[in-house]
Amino acid sequence: MTDCGCDKAKRDLEEYLRNEVCSTNSADIREHLEHCASCQEEALLARTLTEAVQRACKETAPVDLKLQVMAKLRAAQATH
Repeated sequence: MTDCGCDKAKRDLEEYLRNEVCSTNSADIREHLEHCASCQEEALLARTLTEAVQRACKETAPVDLKLQVMAKLRAAQATH
C-alpha cells in the first residue's frame, strides 16, 4: 500500500497554513488537499484552532491586573 500524500500533508500542515513551506511543497500540499476529504477536514480544524489562538493572543489583561502583577514583581525583586 502506498501513501496517497496524506502523511506528508499532515506532517507539514501547520507550516503550510502559516506559509512556512517552500513553494514546491506548498503546491503539492494544496493539490493533495483539493482531492482528499480527510486532509481537508484536518486542515479546516487546524486553521480554525490557529485562528482562535491568534484571536485569544490579541486580548489584553485588565489594567488593574497588570498593575497587581507588576507590583508583585517589583516586591519580589526588592527582596532578592
